[in-house]
Amino acid sequence: MRAPKQLMSDRDDSEYFDEVIGDELEADDSEPDDDEEDGEPGSVRAVVMSKKDMVALLVLKTTDTRGMMFRVDPRQPAPAMQTYSSPQEAIKWFNRSLITSGKNGWSVVYDGAPLYG
Repeated sequence: MRAPKQLMSDRDDSEYFDEVIGDELEADDSEPDDDEEDGEPGSVRAVVMSKKDMVALLVLKTTDTRGMMFRVDPRQPAPAMQTYSSPQEAIKWFNRSLITSGKNGWSVVYDGAPLYG
């Protein structure tokens, strides 16, 4: 049986570094390939938004046959991911999320391809 996950406040900084950031240091330094993960070529769009002293992230990944939206909201306890059966459906919900966020006071800081490095 696995031990329950610790809250960030309960963890030692070095444990967090080893678990989260340490894996990235061991990874290949080459840029990620869009089709590396699921075998299908696709595109990725990342939007960083800010509101007061908060930062949020909204990511859209589409392939020829499906789509995925990933959201990191500082007010939520964990990131959220939603998959869609078509890229058009994913794009529709991604755009709705952006519009709703704008109406709720979020401003776009960055909109484009994810930055690596």
